[in-house]
Amino acid sequence: MNDKIKKICLAYSGGLDTSVILVWLKETYKCPVVAYAADLGQGEEVDDIRQKAMATGAEEIIIEDLREEFVSNYVWPSLRANAVYESGYLLGTSLARPLIAMRQVEIAGKFGCDAVSHGATGKGNDQVRFEMAYIALEPGLKIIAPWKIWDFKGREDLMEYARSRKIPVPVTKAKPYSSDRNLLHISFEGGILEDTWKEPDKDMFVLSVAPEDAPDKPTYVEIEFKEGNPVAVDGEKMNPDALLERMNDLGGRNGIGRLDIVENRYVGMKSRGVYETPGGTILRVAHQAMESITMDREVMHIRDGLAPRYSELIYNGYWFSPERKMMQALIDESQRNVSGLVRMKLYKGNCITAGRKSEFSLYDPDYATFEGEDVYNQKDAEGFIRLNALRLKIAGLLARKRG
Repeated sequence: MNDKIKKICLAYSGGLDTSVILVWLKETYKCPVVAYAADLGQGEEVDDIRQKAMATGAEEIIIEDLREEFVSNYVWPSLRANAVYESGYLLGTSLARPLIAMRQVEIAGKFGCDAVSHGATGKGNDQVRFEMAYIALEPGLKIIAPWKIWDFKGREDLMEYARSRKIPVPVTKAKPYSSDRNLLHISFEGGILEDTWKEPDKDMFVLSVAPEDAPDKPTYVEIEFKEGNPVAVDGEKMNPDALLERMNDLGGRNGIGRLDIVENRYVGMKSRGVYETPGGTILRVAHQAMESITMDREVMHIRDGLAPRYSELIYNGYWFSPERKMMQALIDESQRNVSGLVRMKLYKGNCITAGRKSEFSLYDPDYATFEGEDVYNQKDAEGFIRLNALRLKIAGLLARKRG
């Protein structure tokens, strides 16, 4: 197999897995490896990643700041759809993978790589997300997924290999779980979390305080939307990545955005995931509040009917599929008038809509009022009810006739 691969582009994080993979790829395929790292807000030190990659023998290390692109082109489209997988997960990791894969494919082309590689295992969803994107974007690239073909079984095997090859790995206390972070969220899974009866340790969380430890006084924040996208916080216009960071800070301080669920992975097994998505949680509630006064009823119901399918496509790795793009076009059309201001009340893990207003508001108090008014003839409702109940009346008469 060695003569079939000339150069490999590896999705690289600088952790134990990808450090070992980089060396293993060079040894196994006898070819150069280009390491690619994307900064999506994971808080990793860029200089450390560069130093680790070069020390491990990478021919090139490419590091890109994709935070604004991630939020603008992946998080915001998902927000416009109110996307959520299985009633809770806001798709933080699912949205990051297609962007990383897309840029990895582009870097591979730039450096003449004929293969791409990733560090996802054969049990999880990330392998599907990476590889579906590779195939969709550049079908001719060979895909190398080491966890599916090498003999290593777990972390101890990797550590032994790293020591034998003098691979520099982080000298930190091993976490009893795995985590993944970007601007939208941080996820925790595996290890101690595999016991579904065990509550997560309080000191595990990174982005948020526990709701019981949040301030006793509520925080109010005003979020401005334009065509479904958040554009300003408390009157300050902000870039998408900066805005999401601001909301993460506000939500985290008020204990908002924690989630503990057992979800269904695409590969067939159930998996427990614990998530922190403070900013995304606030923005989703605020976005729904903005839609409640600006979106037509039937348009909303059609969009809401598509949301579970749309979310499932993203979770399962179909970001670049024609059906996801088709749904996105319809969803974005529904957002034309979703513009205005929403006031949110943040208090001890609760995210409460405190007010909403818009020049595109379809809410008219003259029609909605329970007080006396002249714009709505309540007697008209008699015929409306009779016509809509006609099929129920016929079914009822038939049932009575049959006894």
